[in-house]
Amino acid sequence: MKVCIAEKPSVAKDIAKVIGANQKYDGYYEGNGFQVTWTFGHLCTLKEPQDYTPEWKNWDLNYLPMIPSSFGIKLIEDKGVTKQFKIIEKLVTGSNVEEIINCGDAGQEGELIQRWVLLKARTKAPMKRLWISSLTEEAIKEGFDNLKEGDKYFNLFSAGQARAIGDWLLGMNATRLFTKKFAPPKTVLSIGRVQTPTLAMIVQRQKEINAFVVDEYWELKTIFKEVEFNATIPRLKTEEKAKQGLDFIKDRDFEIIDFEVKEGKEKNPRLFDLTALQVEANKKHAYSAENTLKFVQSLYEKKFVTYPRVDTTYLSEDIHPKVTGILNKLSAYQELTRPLLAEPIPMSKTVFDNTKVTDHHAIIPTEIFPQGLSNEEKRVYDLIARRFIAVFYPECKVANTTVEGKVENTNKDGILSAINFKATGKQILEMGWREVYAKDKKDDKSEEKIMPIFEIGEKGPHEPFIHKGKTTPPKHYTEATLLRGMETAGKQVDNEEMREIMKENGIGRPSTRANIIETLFRRKYIEKKKRNIIATQTGIDLIDTIQNELLKSPELTGVWERKLRLIEKGEYELEQFKQELIEMVCKLTHEVKTSYFRPISSHNQQLEVEKPKKERKPKEEINIEDATCPKCKNHKLVKGKTAYGCSNFKECGFKIPFSFMNKKFTDKQLLDLLTKQKTGKMTGFIDSETTTKKSGKVVLDLNFDLQLEE
Repeated sequence: MKVCIAEKPSVAKDIAKVIGANQKYDGYYEGNGFQVTWTFGHLCTLKEPQDYTPEWKNWDLNYLPMIPSSFGIKLIEDKGVTKQFKIIEKLVTGSNVEEIINCGDAGQEGELIQRWVLLKARTKAPMKRLWISSLTEEAIKEGFDNLKEGDKYFNLFSAGQARAIGDWLLGMNATRLFTKKFAPPKTVLSIGRVQTPTLAMIVQRQKEINAFVVDEYWELKTIFKEVEFNATIPRLKTEEKAKQGLDFIKDRDFEIIDFEVKEGKEKNPRLFDLTALQVEANKKHAYSAENTLKFVQSLYEKKFVTYPRVDTTYLSEDIHPKVTGILNKLSAYQELTRPLLAEPIPMSKTVFDNTKVTDHHAIIPTEIFPQGLSNEEKRVYDLIARRFIAVFYPECKVANTTVEGKVENTNKDGILSAINFKATGKQILEMGWREVYAKDKKDDKSEEKIMPIFEIGEKGPHEPFIHKGKTTPPKHYTEATLLRGMETAGKQVDNEEMREIMKENGIGRPSTRANIIETLFRRKYIEKKKRNIIATQTGIDLIDTIQNELLKSPELTGVWERKLRLIEKGEYELEQFKQELIEMVCKLTHEVKTSYFRPISSHNQQLEVEKPKKERKPKEEINIEDATCPKCKNHKLVKGKTAYGCSNFKECGFKIPFSFMNKKFTDKQLLDLLTKQKTGKMTGFIDSETTTKKSGKVVLDLNFDLQLEE
């Protein structure tokens, strides 16, 4: 018997269906020589301080630093977790087990989740790894035909363990250390390996904004042939000097001294990694990083896009033959894909590069075109689909124009002198990839400025004027710019190629950055005003209190991240990483214990123990007839007298009744059955044989029949 372990029930169901494990049991499927079970994400976690020694339960400076001799794992305290673990344990330690197939999420966290469970269960069976980039039937079949050796991913597991141990050592010790030394009563000062340098970035920007002094300045400008020119002299500090300049150029001819038109190309945008997708969704739709991750994860689990938790913008070369098929399936984008499909898709190194792809490729659509999506999912899918199309279009051709002019006059000493002016403009000659985004709203700054033709030496009257302006402070971080800042360890990087190089030293991972930002919001260290992220006084005080640069430096934290990536590649040892962190924690503890920095005063912030109130979401209008039949996946549903059924019912045969066991479904419950194959817990069911009342979840089984799970 081969035991497969997926990361969640829905994925286990997809896998079971593909490999023929069609018999449903409590906590697993079985059939065709396979048993398919699942975790619910994390079932295990690192032990807590009090699990090592009872004294460590107390938050006391005398017990710090807490350094376990060896780190252990334990089950998360939850009845459902305990029950499912026992089922897994029984399956993986059974006498008939010949092989375990790790079907966890194909990434570092997925590897850690599954291996911890298998370690806790003490299984001795050999392990294979299912490694796939999408959950389509084709991808699952291909993955099972090409199972990997489990040992190949041991370094990935080691990196996951190193990350977890590093977060424990620093988080547990530093949080208690700073809380006991500096916090107001009943308040927790939370310190984290990634969280604290991220907060430090926001606080630093906040301080720059707070300290900024607005200065007024004056600029000389003029209009010649309807084009606005700017004087190339430095900004003037007084209005008097500006007026002197204006007097100098008034009533004098403007002369063109240089006119240059350079044709150039604008490179195509890159495919999305997770951070780039979160940045774009925040810019265009104001979605938070956490929500974008939630939407794209849902699209992945519904088989519409590939694995999202990636940090590469390239595709592996073996994807090239599949591109035409994917483009063909993007039926709603036919106008855009038609020109591409008329020619062979080029094997461009800017898109396909095996050296830039490790575990997964960039996020792209699958060959299954979606139906029945929420508005948010539609928008995120549209970003991914358009970007996928855009990378195969020609480059955008532009003409960049630079015009220089001058106004001559004699100065007070009678010497002829001049003030030079300059204007630039851009004209799009061939849209190229910009065709894909032609309907996007353009902001004023992006509007092209088409220049007339100028002749060097031409002269004429002009309209000079003074522009009065004010200096502006640095911009607040938005979620988009903060994500970019985390990716480049706080450095301002606009060049895509340089950003790719710097990713190894970024802080956090694409899959964790959203959670880090949400944690800072939850702990009231930052807040949002419109799209801007603002450091609260508590957040500022916390960073001011931390004197140790290593704790709050994005660059130094980026070095740790790079070491974690080296562990993943087998080029750095977990034990060495652990020892470096232990030394750092010991040194930090000594420094803080002996310091005399002032305690943080209370700013009436929410206490850490309080849970934030959840915003109430407006109810979405539900239309069941917009949903796609879950059985044939090709046709819409239609409403009958007692049930909804597939519009192709004669061939498909699928129907779902309005009520079950004398209990009527709400539209939301019906939609859950169609999209998630189960409802939430319900009460009021009546057994027709015994007339007893029952409660539980209604599920849609592999035969698309309704069953009650009590």
